[in-house]
Amino acid sequence: MGYRLSKITTRTGDAGTTGLGDGSRVAKDAPRIAALGDVDELNSLIGLLLCEDLPAEARETLVGVQHDLLDLGGELAVPGAAFLKPEQPARLEEAVERYNRELAPLKEFILPGGTRAASLAQLARTVCRRTERSAIALGNAEAVSETARKYLNRLSDLLFVLGRWLNKSAGGNDVLWQKGKNA
Repeated sequence: MGYRLSKITTRTGDAGTTGLGDGSRVAKDAPRIAALGDVDELNSLIGLLLCEDLPAEARETLVGVQHDLLDLGGELAVPGAAFLKPEQPARLEEAVERYNRELAPLKEFILPGGTRAASLAQLARTVCRRTERSAIALGNAEAVSETARKYLNRLSDLLFVLGRWLNKSAGGNDVLWQKGKNA
C-alpha cells in the first residue's frame, strides 16, 4: 500500500463527494460507497463479536474474515480491482461444513438468541445479507467480481452456522421459533 493516511481531516468531502482508491471522486451516496460502508459496518460488527469470550477456533475464523473484508473493501474502493482470491470463499465454505458437522440438523426456524456471542453472529449475518444486496446493486451498474459476490454469500452462511455453533459450544441450544406462539 503506497498511500498512507497521515491527515484525516482533509475537507475534500465537504461537498458530498469522496475519493476512491484510483483517485476518482464519487458522490457519498453512490452505490459503490453504500457497498463500501456496508462492508465497513460488517467488519466493525465482527470486531464487536470478537470482544466476546469465544473459542479459539471461532476467533481465528473471524479474524481471518476481518482481513478478507478489508480485501473486499479495497476491491470496492478501486474500480476494476480484484483483491479477493477464489480460495477465500472456498475457505469460508470449508468452515461452514466444519462447524455444521457438530450441529444437529435444523427441523425448525430459529430465532436470533441464546448467548450474546451467538446473537451478535446472527446480527452480523443480517448485516452481511444487506452488504450482499448492496454489492449486487452495485454490480447492476458497475463491475463487481464474482469472487466478491460468492464471498459475501458464503460469509452469511458461515455467520448463521457460527451463531448456532457458539450457542452449542457455550452449552446452550438454538432458540426455536414457535409458530403462532402469541396468536
